[in-house]
Amino acid sequence: MTALNRVPSLMARAGTASAFAIAAVGGSIVIPGVAADAAAATPAAKALQVAASKKGAPYKYGAAGPRRFDCSGLTMYSFKKAGKTLPRTAAQQYNKTRHISASSRKAGDLVFFHSGSNVYHVGIYAGHGKIWHSPKTGSWVKLEKIWTKSVWYGRVR
Repeated sequence: MTALNRVPSLMARAGTASAFAIAAVGGSIVIPGVAADAAAATPAAKALQVAASKKGAPYKYGAAGPRRFDCSGLTMYSFKKAGKTLPRTAAQQYNKTRHISASSRKAGDLVFFHSGSNVYHVGIYAGHGKIWHSPKTGSWVKLEKIWTKSVWYGRVR
């Protein structure tokens, strides 16, 4: 039986969070406690799952979880749960990552929005041109299409 054939029964056992995990990685099968391949066990994949599990959590400036987040608070919290330490702000996080090209980006990499040399927002790349992020006051953690070309990518070491 292949992993794809087991998806319905695995999802039934894994619960609602698995739907978030599947959406988070752009359709790949990543169910908590069930690793389909070695990539599912990486800190980046784990951080992506954590961010997806926070869907709907309200934005709050300066918040770093577990119930409210600003953009860099969500990425810091998600990677901390995955065993990696990130600094507090989007700009500091950019400076801490290994910078990569758009063609090299993978699910779990960080996406940094910038104006000139100023980094002002960060999210976690979910694949298919989408990110998990906590965008602004009055909003919440959500999966959203990247809306600009003014982004840089970074891989957490």
